[in-house]
Amino acid sequence: MHTAILTFEGYNELDSLIALGILNRVKKPGWRVSIAGPTPRVRSMNGVTIDAMIDLDEACTADAVIVGSGSMTREVVENPEIMNALRLLDPARQLLAGQCSGALVLAKLGLLADVPACTDLTTKPWVIAAGVEVLNQPFFARGNLATAGGCLASTYLATWVIARLHNLDDAKEAMHYVAPVGEKEEYVERALRNVTPYLEPALTAS
Repeated sequence: MHTAILTFEGYNELDSLIALGILNRVKKPGWRVSIAGPTPRVRSMNGVTIDAMIDLDEACTADAVIVGSGSMTREVVENPEIMNALRLLDPARQLLAGQCSGALVLAKLGLLADVPACTDLTTKPWVIAAGVEVLNQPFFARGNLATAGGCLASTYLATWVIARLHNLDDAKEAMHYVAPVGEKEEYVERALRNVTPYLEPALTAS
């Protein structure tokens, strides 16, 4: 199972790299997590430069795609080359998740036409202007589409992806590993409280 995290120029480190770290706690055969970018190298909003592991074309073939956030998302959605590449994304065959302003990308692609979204407070008016209802909560999912609002809500997207692609026990284990010592049960319970209402009953039976 392959998860791609779309990471653009001006990316938010918390949005892309927290999800990357949690998803990589799963140590199963065939499990793969990649940073995907429109260029071989991208620079964060705070000056952290990283190399993309795959390009956008390969990202669009992944089993799950998390659209990361950043300070230049409005420029991203106005870039026809990037948006044309992302039109290959399809919730009928893959999980799609928007982190903070990543919800704006999904909205502009027409993927949230009848699905409410979560996003950060700065991006909220832009997502509303794109015709999408914005919820006052950190996480929401419907079917194969999910969105999260607030940098640290990236933990909920990671939990959702692991539960959907693998199982809830592995999602719990990944969150337990990264949670602060002395607060591990609290962090895991919070993640489950936000994510499990949007999982199929069969996935939450364990």
